[in-house]
Amino acid sequence: MQPPVAELHLSGTNVHQSMKFSIRKSGKEETLLRGCRENDSRSQRELYQQWAPKMLGLCLRYVKDRSEAESVMTGGFLKIFERIDQFSGEGSFEGWMRRIMVNESLTYLRQHKHTFMMVDAEEASLEVSFENAEQNLQTEDLMAMIQRLPDGYRTIFNLYAIEGFSHKEIAEKLEISESTSKSQLSRARSLLQQQLARHNKLIEKQAI
Repeated sequence: MQPPVAELHLSGTNVHQSMKFSIRKSGKEETLLRGCRENDSRSQRELYQQWAPKMLGLCLRYVKDRSEAESVMTGGFLKIFERIDQFSGEGSFEGWMRRIMVNESLTYLRQHKHTFMMVDAEEASLEVSFENAEQNLQTEDLMAMIQRLPDGYRTIFNLYAIEGFSHKEIAEKLEISESTSKSQLSRARSLLQQQLARHNKLIEKQAI
């Protein structure tokens, strides 16, 4: 099955706003959640098997080493099982799990003292225009470009453009200033723009 196509609108809106997904709650999901709330090991195992591939992909966006990302994901699932009663049933269960996994990934980054590349605060006002670069990309191509960003830029871009956190929230989570968050997002966009330009040239050559 081909991944969904995502329109790239990086200058004005968050990437996740351009990806349309339909979320349906099912009786099976409710049964599974009820089993997890009752600490049923079979339900917990089924939930893990169902969501582990997707949650690992999320963790890998922050923690590049696969074995470390798997450890982060495992810790995330332990918290999911411990806190399952806190999920009220309102909204998306996947969204609730994603927040836990993101927080686990950021905790890992802080604990392992991953340094975020600092840039001058005045660069926070820099806005890179993507008006001429908008095009349809397969989601996997976009994610590959994001993965090639340096650690600090990639983390902040993921938090802002994909997870939808504000600069204030990012600053609190990463223990940095809001201006640093804005600066690194701007730099991340600039690097993505360069990757998009190379992508365009490659497509043009292939079309000749």
